[in-house]
Amino acid sequence: MTDNIRLVKKEIEGIRLSLGSLILVISCTFLMVAATFIQLKITHFIIPAELFRGEPIAFKDFLFTYKFIPQIPVVMFIGAFLGRKYGIASILLYILIGLFIMPVFALGGGPKYILEYGFGYILAYIPAVFFAGSILKSGFTIRNILHAVFVGVLTIHLIGILYMLFIAGLKHEGWTFINGWITAQSGLKIIYDIIFSFASVFIAKYAKIILWFFM
Repeated sequence: MTDNIRLVKKEIEGIRLSLGSLILVISCTFLMVAATFIQLKITHFIIPAELFRGEPIAFKDFLFTYKFIPQIPVVMFIGAFLGRKYGIASILLYILIGLFIMPVFALGGGPKYILEYGFGYILAYIPAVFFAGSILKSGFTIRNILHAVFVGVLTIHLIGILYMLFIAGLKHEGWTFINGWITAQSGLKIIYDIIFSFASVFIAKYAKIILWFFM
């Protein structure tokens, strides 16, 4: 009788864990969708080039505003928070929804989105989560976090650029278009992606602690 009770209890705990994991996966997918359509205006100080050329400058020349879409930091958060297996599941759910159910990508959705220049970045979320999750599996040390962020962010941008070059080749685009597109998508944005991804992985670290506390 006691053994049967223990067996039932074990099965119930297993169901709770599976249900909890499913909720987390779906929640992170919705977070990914939200991040796709959020644009943050980041204003910070810079050293204007005019200063070195001896040209007259004003205070506004020391300020720079960048419009940042936090998709990649959210991807890094998902990889750190859910780990490899559930993190990839969440990203795959996002991709499948965008391709076959709802237009949750930045420029819409549907199977034809595979031919969009930016789809390579979306596909690259999968290996990025795998690599980041693998690195962070051994602990959230500063070294591991830096390693995971650099590997994850650069993986996304490298695969994204290669995919874009492939699609541009199919469409016979010129170098001017290609250079401008890469500069816009993977130029200065890489720096912001690294900085905010570092912060998002730290948030994931403490989110996991809070989650464990309430489980």
